[in-house]
Amino acid sequence: MRAPIGNFDEARPAPDCLDLLTSPVADAVRSWHGDVPAEQLLYVDTDPAIADTAVFVEHHGADLLDSSANCVVVAGKRGGESTLAACLVLSRTRVDVNGVVRRQLGARKASFAPMDLATGETAMEYGGITPIGLPADWPLLVDSAVVDTEWVLIGSGRRRGKLIVPGKVFAGLPGAVVLEGLGTG
Repeated sequence: MRAPIGNFDEARPAPDCLDLLTSPVADAVRSWHGDVPAEQLLYVDTDPAIADTAVFVEHHGADLLDSSANCVVVAGKRGGESTLAACLVLSRTRVDVNGVVRRQLGARKASFAPMDLATGETAMEYGGITPIGLPADWPLLVDSAVVDTEWVLIGSGRRRGKLIVPGKVFAGLPGAVVLEGLGTG
């Protein structure tokens, strides 16, 4: 099957590729009950050596610059309490950690979570963290521009491989809160 965005050799329904996904992502796909059928979640094989956005876009298509999203883990702190959350923004933008994220989490301070914490809590590889399969009790902050994008390329839980999904899917994921201005610049 041909991928709806980018230049990839092949796209396959994610339910047919569960063995290529990390455990939490495979579990989420296996038990999928979103607004679109699981077969519309597509897996494409990619080389982790060209994962840098500029090189990736050059290799797989310039259209991906406007249809790729990054999922990052943040930690909000207030008093002695810490809250982990995930943020999903288009790749050409940056997460407004000190503004939108901090206010949404009700935190005094917010910052990107340390790599070990992010990978340990998600059971996903750094550089491949994806909003599908995150811990169910986490807030998932999604920039409205991602939801408004027809097809979005995201991580697969591993550095190798990506998922391509309809943007509207993200608003229905567990813990999702769609926010204007989460992605800046």
